[in-house]
Amino acid sequence: MPIPRQRQAPHGGPRQDYLDAFEENDDVFAPRPRGGAHPSAASENPPATAARGAAPGAMASTASTAERDGEDIAPATGAPASGRGGKGRTFTGIAAAAVTTVLAVIVAGQVADGRTGTGNGSPSATDQARDTHDGADTDQQAAAPPAAPPLTYDQKMSTKYELSPTLKGSGRFETVPGVAKAPGEGRKYTYRVDVEEGLGLDGVLFAEAVQKTLNDDRSWAHDGARTFERVSSGRPDFVITLASPGTTATWCAKSGLDTTEDNVSCDSAATERVMINAYRWAQGSKTYGDKMYAYRQMLINHEVGHRLGHGHVTCDKDGALAPVMQQQTKFLDHDGIHCLPNAWPYPGS
Repeated sequence: MPIPRQRQAPHGGPRQDYLDAFEENDDVFAPRPRGGAHPSAASENPPATAARGAAPGAMASTASTAERDGEDIAPATGAPASGRGGKGRTFTGIAAAAVTTVLAVIVAGQVADGRTGTGNGSPSATDQARDTHDGADTDQQAAAPPAAPPLTYDQKMSTKYELSPTLKGSGRFETVPGVAKAPGEGRKYTYRVDVEEGLGLDGVLFAEAVQKTLNDDRSWAHDGARTFERVSSGRPDFVITLASPGTTATWCAKSGLDTTEDNVSCDSAATERVMINAYRWAQGSKTYGDKMYAYRQMLINHEVGHRLGHGHVTCDKDGALAPVMQQQTKFLDHDGIHCLPNAWPYPGS
């Protein structure tokens, strides 16, 4: 007998003999008898007692072998096998092929995406490292610039500070703590530095300026005649006081002096206080312009000069330096004589 030719399904689908293995009413998921055939196979294919050209013993041996292995083996005639060994195996093979195909598609997709083993949407270690590096760069760019170095003493002394010319403070004073020893061997004067509360000015800077200015050889310590020491307790020779314009006026009035007209400072000789007007200390004067460092030195030397017994004088030659005891906050020129600003009692030293 010629062997039946296997028919291929169109477009690469399952072979036709696979499809023919399933009948229209077959339920491939129906339970099967233990080691038995599909129910429909029992009625359609009754057991043969002897195959053509085969001995009965051979048939029996074949049947027992099939039962022993738990499989139904197709007869040599090429008739379809009955039971789970035929249609069951065919269905299992198709299902396994389908699962294999799906897995192959998934793996191919992961390889193409470059993320095999990381899961959909999960960044790889390389991506995480790159993201971390990018974030670090962003943080460095957003970091604040380094803080500017603190101002030096000279820079602070050259800077103007905001303060109202009509400010009247609390009238309460704070003493700048600490001691600055007298550096010379001459007549020693002790002084204390008080600063009015609430001015918003640097009291430590003010105290440092007083000590450095008075002990400069161009100042009243010239040639070792005097030396000045700052204290913060006990009874000093005088108290240099930085105060608002309103408070300065109050203390100067105690000695019969009016500082309100030109908003100036004074030595309140009837009291212990040498008054430095905080507005002038912060803003200077028109006569000195932006020369704040020199103006502040002049202010200290002028008012302490009064405490040491010196009165007002003026320059008497055109183009000469104004004496430190000239009222330089108010004027430099007088009677047709032009005077130059000067901060020191002994400027040539």
